[in-house]
Amino acid sequence: MKRCPQCNRVEADDTLTFCRVDGTALVRGSGAASDSAGTLRFGSAPTTVETETRILPTGEAAGRPTAPTTVLDTHQVSGGTQELRKLKSRRGVVIAAAAIATVAIVATASIYLSRGGSSAKTSIAVLPFQNAGADPDTEYLSDGITESLINSLSQLPNLAVKARSTMFRFKGQQADPQKVGSELNVQAVLSGRVVQRAEDLTLSLELVDAKTGDQIWGGQYSRKLTELVALQGEIARDVSGRLRVKLSGADEQRLAKNYTANNEAYQLYLRGRFHWNRRTVKDIRKSIEYFQQAVALDPNYTLAYTGLADAYSVLPTYGGAPSREVVPKAREAALKALSLDDQLAESHISLGLVMGFYDYDFAGAEREFRRAIELDPNSAAAHQFYGNLLSNLGRHEEALNEMRRALDIEPLSLITNRFYALALLYARRYDESAEQLKKTIELDAGFVPAHDTLANVYRLQGNHAGCVEEYAKAQEALGNLKGAALMRESFARGGWRGFLRAMTDEPRLNYLLNYLKSRYIVATYHVELGEKDKAFAELDKAYEDREFFMTLLKVDPRLDPLRSDARFADLQRKVGLPQ
Repeated sequence: MKRCPQCNRVEADDTLTFCRVDGTALVRGSGAASDSAGTLRFGSAPTTVETETRILPTGEAAGRPTAPTTVLDTHQVSGGTQELRKLKSRRGVVIAAAAIATVAIVATASIYLSRGGSSAKTSIAVLPFQNAGADPDTEYLSDGITESLINSLSQLPNLAVKARSTMFRFKGQQADPQKVGSELNVQAVLSGRVVQRAEDLTLSLELVDAKTGDQIWGGQYSRKLTELVALQGEIARDVSGRLRVKLSGADEQRLAKNYTANNEAYQLYLRGRFHWNRRTVKDIRKSIEYFQQAVALDPNYTLAYTGLADAYSVLPTYGGAPSREVVPKAREAALKALSLDDQLAESHISLGLVMGFYDYDFAGAEREFRRAIELDPNSAAAHQFYGNLLSNLGRHEEALNEMRRALDIEPLSLITNRFYALALLYARRYDESAEQLKKTIELDAGFVPAHDTLANVYRLQGNHAGCVEEYAKAQEALGNLKGAALMRESFARGGWRGFLRAMTDEPRLNYLLNYLKSRYIVATYHVELGEKDKAFAELDKAYEDREFFMTLLKVDPRLDPLRSDARFADLQRKVGLPQ
């Protein structure tokens, strides 16, 4: 029997050397330190090697380390105590074996001590792990492990974790941890490299103090691909332990929770999320295939059902299928996920999307989004979609507050930045919306929704040339050169009315991508042409098709010329929006 002298955790497993919570050297009943100090190992697998030392100058106050962390590679630690002795000799410092445990405590506590106590949250950014293997088809694995780790760590109430959409802005970059830490205002930055060779998986991690640039900890995990599910929880425990995050029993259960024990189903889920995050019609459909395969292997896989719900929900948004065809499938998947685990915020978000943007059940959607926020206050998606709903209902100040909260969590998220601009647009704060969209485009000039939304802002401001150009840029970014040429040519030949006429001409619409063929969007062009009857005919079709755009009726400035018509009030009543 061993125990941790720091947190008094008792470990029945005598093979353990260090505490799985805080990294302190375990002691036996006699109080003697574990005899293999110097090699920090978490989990039971002997192939995980972690070494960490921090050398303090003579007279340095305890808990105030100034020297950099020295981390040894796997081949260096094979000699254990011998390698440590060499290190001591080089540094001219003689440290007794018992003191090594103290050094480990000081090293792992560096971030904890720097923030002055345990009452404040520790903050961390997890950079997208690098796919260091030769096969680009395994990119889903490095992305998936990163996303899963972010999600796991986000479950801990005492740990602030930057969200996926913020961190994946750094994908493919040689990001400097200190710069990332400064930009995102976090205390620690975790990076990793993933190598897959056949069924063998190697994951190397590096945890860096964002303020000093010192390495706090380095770890390497060598596993079979069939051990991937268990590896995820092990990494999350190790990282939280290194950050000195105190875990309650409930926290440990969250980290240990696996939504599936089937490794093949888990890999299919990761593949599904990889394609879903790309947000093209082709990729969303591919993600549905992978999620379906995952639930076929494990019919109780909650996360795979939320993936299905998300994919079916967004497919109509990108013109991939009619809402009536796929959104009922989204509802079915969301309800199945909730029946399996009603404590998962993602399930409530998925159902809220269906209720709010297809069923037109706004009270039900608000209930689901609020429940998601209650379960996970740090879910940027929950705040963002709730803000989106409030904006559509005309509750603009509440909406903007939710959007700002989402941005606090995900400051670099392109989607969140764009939704904030939309909320400003529907609050009729056009100048602020335009500035927000320009900032978003600075983050990524190829982000299509930002160009489309900026086009609408220019349209409402009367800047028709700017509007057409932004629409055309969006088409070009999607590879639709014919559509972009149609827009520019119609405006050049016929001015603003020539452009509007082209956007309502059925044959010409074939040159445009599906989402621009929305009956609702076409209706807005008829409004500007003064063709009210045609506009109402298109809106009636949009309602029959359950287009999510119909939720904008109350707040969309483009429809203002219709508001005095009794038909508009009837349509708004049918959708269930407040007058």
